Amino acid sequence: MMLEPAHTAVLAVHWQVNIIRPEGFFGPMLAEPVAISGVVDRATALHEAMLSAGLPLVFARFSIPVGGGGLVRNTGFMRSVAAAQTEFRPDSPGSQIVPEMVEQAAAAAVFDNQKLSALAGSALPHWLTARGIDTLLITGVATNMAVEQTARHGTDFGFFVHPIADCVAAATPESHATSLANLELVTAGCLSSGQVFEQLHVTRH
Repeated sequence: MMLEPAHTAVLAVHWQVNIIRPEGFFGPMLAEPVAISGVVDRATALHEAMLSAGLPLVFARFSIPVGGGGLVRNTGFMRSVAAAQTEFRPDSPGSQIVPEMVEQAAAAAVFDNQKLSALAGSALPHWLTARGIDTLLITGVATNMAVEQTARHGTDFGFFVHPIADCVAAATPESHATSLANLELVTAGCLSSGQVFEQLHVTRH
């Protein structure tokens, strides 16, 4: 199935200081492998090209407002962030989009939630369908956590979901590869950024 520009959006998941920068909450686990992978540069280039072509770009941020919002402490992951929730306040340094993508986020839609899936606990699914979007191109971190959860969730919502394999990353190459193999089976299929540029006839920046 070829991508149709009029019905396609890019969903950029958790490109935040807390997730991928050394000073962030998950920095000890993710900062180094993300830097080594080069994924930030590739995702930034993809986002820029899609914006220039007029496709919707949506950033999903994990943040925790005072009172906890929709946070449910039902996993070890959620209990750990709940214990450090002041670091995840919407206006905290760690919750901000990484510097490489700040200008893109200013030109995009930004949705915050307190879930692992970017599509849970916010108005984002309605926002997408109201604009005729039925296809999602997912970039983000981590492949085997928020990206996979979002991709599976989006598929169950009825979206055609394509994880962009060279624009996502995980803590280890093994977990990244295993997650992509799973997603190949349970989504509309993984694509490379090169395939996206080719199918949408978009120039790489």
